[in-house]
Amino acid sequence: MELFRGVNVDWLGKKWYFLAFSMIFSVAGIISMCVHYAQIGSPVPLGVDFRGGTQVQAQFVRTPDINKIRQAMDAAGIKDARIVSYDPASNGNEVLISLPEQTDETHLDADRIRIIETLQAHYDNPVILPLRNVQVVGPTVGKQLEKQAGLATLYSMAGMLVYLWFRFQLIYGVAAVVACFHDTLITVGFFALTNQEISLTVIAAILTLVGYSMNDTIVVFDRIRENLRLSRRESLPEVVNRSINQTLSRTVLTSGLTFLTVLSLYIFGGQVLRGFSFALVVGILIGTYSSIAVAAPMLVAWQEWRAKQGKGTTSLPAAKRARV
Repeated sequence: MELFRGVNVDWLGKKWYFLAFSMIFSVAGIISMCVHYAQIGSPVPLGVDFRGGTQVQAQFVRTPDINKIRQAMDAAGIKDARIVSYDPASNGNEVLISLPEQTDETHLDADRIRIIETLQAHYDNPVILPLRNVQVVGPTVGKQLEKQAGLATLYSMAGMLVYLWFRFQLIYGVAAVVACFHDTLITVGFFALTNQEISLTVIAAILTLVGYSMNDTIVVFDRIRENLRLSRRESLPEVVNRSINQTLSRTVLTSGLTFLTVLSLYIFGGQVLRGFSFALVVGILIGTYSSIAVAAPMLVAWQEWRAKQGKGTTSLPAAKRARV
């Protein structure tokens, strides 16, 4: 199915607008992460999975009053509790109560019991027992998970760089990895800007987006190589523009349908899936954008730089003919 026929958009002619867009959101995200790091010692708010601590998901008979719950916690001597209400549209009458991380892991389960007893003793809105969800994570385990999540992201990008190096050429791999890093940076920056916590499910979403963005980029790269073989007299910018236009229908169909799915998940999925779906919504938009506005222009910029240095022509190697 082809949505667009005869499209002739000069994508490379708009590269400076794309660069400005990327710089604005990248710099805004980095500044926000620096502010968070100065305040809480982490570039982004971390969920219980990473920072350690106790998180209780409590459901009440009636709509809970966050201020009264906080007053009940203060009356029981529980300080610095983080209390977040679920989406009122869900009619779940639920809140998330999180306590800061403990240096002594033996106190973690005791915190869970203190939360339950405090709600029963100092709050007149009965809690529906058993509690819907309780997470107790020690700070040691949280630090290990944080390290492993970062390594998983880096290893995935390194593996894709090696694959594209052998499948295409090193510059293709570098351009694709830079685009993926660009997508990850902006997605994490949005979490910092909106003050949303990053949990293990968010990391899973980011790793999914790395693969999604890479796949979209490879489709464009493959068409560029094929067109280089078929149109040797055209300049590289013309070939890149034509390749992007030829894959535009596929990009819009694939990304558009996926975006509608994750947008529905974000709207109707509830608070538990909010971080996961938010990462997918932002990442799919940015990943699709980077395949066109970041990865492909890098190929042209690199080859033009090499030509100016006298190290090569302005053309990239063309695709080999398929063996029958």
